Amino acid sequence: MSKHTKAAQDSDFIMLPVVDFVFKLLFGDIKHKERLISLLSAILRLPEKEFKGIEIINTELPRMFEEDKKGILDIRARFSGGKQVDIEIQVLPSVFMAERTLYYLGKMYTTQVKEGETFHALKKCIAINIVDYEFLPVRKMHTVYHLNEDETGHRLTDAVEVHFCELKKVREGTGITDINDPSIDWMRFIGARTKGEMEIMAETNETIRDAFNYLQVISNDEQKRLEYESRQLWLMDQRTREKVARDEGMKEGIEKGIEKGIEKGIEKGRKEGKQEGALQATTGIVKNLRSMGMKTSDIARVTGLTEEEVQNIK
Repeated sequence: MSKHTKAAQDSDFIMLPVVDFVFKLLFGDIKHKERLISLLSAILRLPEKEFKGIEIINTELPRMFEEDKKGILDIRARFSGGKQVDIEIQVLPSVFMAERTLYYLGKMYTTQVKEGETFHALKKCIAINIVDYEFLPVRKMHTVYHLNEDETGHRLTDAVEVHFCELKKVREGTGITDINDPSIDWMRFIGARTKGEMEIMAETNETIRDAFNYLQVISNDEQKRLEYESRQLWLMDQRTREKVARDEGMKEGIEKGIEKGIEKGIEKGRKEGKQEGALQATTGIVKNLRSMGMKTSDIARVTGLTEEEVQNIK
């Protein structure tokens, strides 16, 4: 490969924001909190002034007991009033994403209270999940969940809130039900697959343009690029393992199905064989008793057959 060709290829290279390593670099730096504020403002539909005094806090959730599962969030922030938000980026499909969300949200909520404090210390906690696969069976790319009563819709409490943003639906245009949703531009940028797509989105918003310019800078940083490629390799390994597991599971299922079918066939053959043998024996007995001059009613009583069944045996 010539130096000119390599330089041209490198000029087109850019890290993808959907990779958690890159996502944290973009939005997890308090020195550039305007990016995080813009993203949160778009997703939560709140004016940016609501996030004044925002701070990025430790992403490791404390364990109440030694045996508790350790929880590490992607980005965790706290607003000036004490409200907290957790933003997770997920590219590998997970059937337990809802349970995982509730687990981390519950920990984030309950660990606010220290010994001796009252429930007044509990502040609202918000979970935002940006997933790069189709997760929910609804035709919306951005869904929001609260604790509401089933029939009346009455909200029990506003203490917890869960958001799902599905990049696949944004990319395919299948889940954009509200063209005025301010989060669409950010989701298109985060879910972009090429530098060209990002350039287009950078023209829509000054903060997105800042994020795009920052991506170009870190994409040319040799150390960060190595870390990025290492993360991409790990994701590729995970996808490969999952595909192999699915293929093997399918193969095992087919083999078990065939094996079960054979077993059923053999068992059926045995039963049918037994039934055929029993029928032949009964027929022989009826014929012998008839040749001895026994009446049909007596043959029926001895063999357990009905008189009609006895008469049908020739």
